[in-house]
Amino acid sequence: MRILKTAFQLILRGEARTYHNTVSSKDFLFKVHPSVSQAVAQNKPVVALESTIITHGMPYPHNLSTAKEVEAIVRGEGATPATVGVIEGEIRVGLSSEELDHLARSKSPLKVSRRDLPYVVSKGLSGGTTVSATMIAAHRAGIPVFVTGGIGGVHRDGQNSLDISADLTELGRTPIAVVSAGVKSILDIGRTLEFLETQGVCVATYGASDNFPAFFTPDSGFTSACNVHDPREAAELIANAMSLGLQSGVLIAVPIPEEYAAAGRQIQEAIKTAVTAVSSEGITGKDVTPFILQKVNELTQGKSLQSNIALIHNNAKVGSQIACALSKRMSEQRSKSQPHHPGNPPKHSDVVVIGGTNVDFIAKAKTKKLQSGQTNPGSVFQSFGGVGRNIADSLSRLDKKPLFISATGADANSEAVFNHCKHMNTSGVARLEKHNTATYCAVMNENGELSVGLGDMDIHEQITEHYVSQFERQISSATLVCIDGNIPVPTINYVCSLAGKYNSNIWYEPTDVDKACKPFLSDAWKSLSYLSPNLKELCMINKTLGLTAPEVDVVLELPSTLDGILLLAVALSRPLLENLHCLVVTLGPDGVLLCGEHDAGSVDLRPRTHRGKRRLCGLHYPALTVTPEEIVNVSGAGDSFAGALMAGILQGKDTDRCVRMGLLAARMSLASPHPISPILTLDSVDPDKVPAENWPTPGFVWMD
Repeated sequence: MRILKTAFQLILRGEARTYHNTVSSKDFLFKVHPSVSQAVAQNKPVVALESTIITHGMPYPHNLSTAKEVEAIVRGEGATPATVGVIEGEIRVGLSSEELDHLARSKSPLKVSRRDLPYVVSKGLSGGTTVSATMIAAHRAGIPVFVTGGIGGVHRDGQNSLDISADLTELGRTPIAVVSAGVKSILDIGRTLEFLETQGVCVATYGASDNFPAFFTPDSGFTSACNVHDPREAAELIANAMSLGLQSGVLIAVPIPEEYAAAGRQIQEAIKTAVTAVSSEGITGKDVTPFILQKVNELTQGKSLQSNIALIHNNAKVGSQIACALSKRMSEQRSKSQPHHPGNPPKHSDVVVIGGTNVDFIAKAKTKKLQSGQTNPGSVFQSFGGVGRNIADSLSRLDKKPLFISATGADANSEAVFNHCKHMNTSGVARLEKHNTATYCAVMNENGELSVGLGDMDIHEQITEHYVSQFERQISSATLVCIDGNIPVPTINYVCSLAGKYNSNIWYEPTDVDKACKPFLSDAWKSLSYLSPNLKELCMINKTLGLTAPEVDVVLELPSTLDGILLLAVALSRPLLENLHCLVVTLGPDGVLLCGEHDAGSVDLRPRTHRGKRRLCGLHYPALTVTPEEIVNVSGAGDSFAGALMAGILQGKDTDRCVRMGLLAARMSLASPHPISPILTLDSVDPDKVPAENWPTPGFVWMD
């Protein structure tokens, strides 16, 4: 069709940018170094490292040499280093040598904590990340182990000043294992440990003693709640914390090496002097720690700096050994894992779906415009949703019985879900005590369009890598594995790693704009075969990869015409097909765009059997006509389309039939109060058995 041809003429002439070479560094908030993303995707050991030690912890050139030495130690132990920093407004996980040097030489670098991230990113500034900011970035990248010198804590007189480091609250809400030499000895260690206990943080001393170290000295006079003797025990502790899904961190406190501990007493005296100077010189806030460290270095004539470097080297060695042991343990756990229901193992299925399960409450107004601040007349209806559940439901009603892997609470809502899903294979759904089944409330206007949605989705974090690994046998033997964006990043990375191991076909359903980028935070996405985003999600994916036009705003500036929509969708799909087998871009009332390998005048939707050079093409299918009066809700149309499309692919149907099955299923969903119509059957989506439709010829274009 004309608009698609125009799009590719522009792309080939370089007038329509695909943005490999025109990306502004301010446009993208988060970037993972290729060496890190590859290691994460392959479930190899990775160690995150902070950068305030570079920008604020030591003078140049000691800061740069120490940073490079620490990375070398991590590599020497068999792990991949991932130093985190902010460069010109972009949060980077894994820094190049040039970027390390840039931070080390900075004259007035910023100290970036959780609080500072929005400002630094919005202004395009650079800085070193503190423990809290590094934890956020590492967790988002799927890195479970982070090494630092010492964490922040409750400052002396903190009971009056309330000067408490964000490191402590971050440990209470981000599931990362932090390996450090305890708490900086300039702080109130007793109150810091009490605060960590309140935050639910497991604190363990590394070694034979449970004495809690105080940075320059192995014994602070306080004890940890427990101790771990070696990397294996530490890995066991971390792995179980992850499996429990506590959403809080673990602090592994490593004493300074004995040969440097002797200088601890002299350094402690210098610290007392420096602390006094803080008050007399009026130093406050985040300037306190750098001031004290510099003052102590002067008073000890460099001995504190030597000890500081030594303990950081030691932490890097120990942390890397723990990361390697953790990686090994997780690999062994997967190889030994058994099905979740040993007494009733899931039957083999040629499709596995992993994703969210929700109880939905649909509130539909009787007016086109909702009035805020008052009660609107309408009706409230309960149904059952979750993208993964919806797709599994659709497939089940179309004579494919997928193994559905998910998690619910052990509550009344869970009972309702299982009663509703008796036609499905729910043997992979975990029912967890003390957790709530995911609940979603959608408020719609008279036309069935979503006005606002509220969700309690915390249970989805329990669909962990460890839990899903119990079904590796079923996943590895499936023809198609569908995952949705509700599941955690490490779980997505794990499933993608199985694609490379077993040559599996993985289908990623992004779920929403915010979750669309999850596989694309690392190289995990290159193991995907199918991707089914809407246009906003496709924009976000390209933005995450650094492929999007700076002027495209995924919320405000999407094209308003069909020609413009197709031009944008085609341009954004093309670079992804360097790795993906097929893109299915849903366009709402404008239909669907398929992009992939050419086969007999169409797009080949059959599961991929090999990778290689291929001719690419695009097909645009208009949507079926649905009047406003026929629309009951729009919450499940996309999932119904995806499920029916998958069913057609698995049944060996040609592309036209697969898409028509999907379009018919989507129309049934629009006319039903349920996301997946209860009357959905193979006959109801068979193009030969439904009332005559005027099926237009899809628009075709070459994409080479």
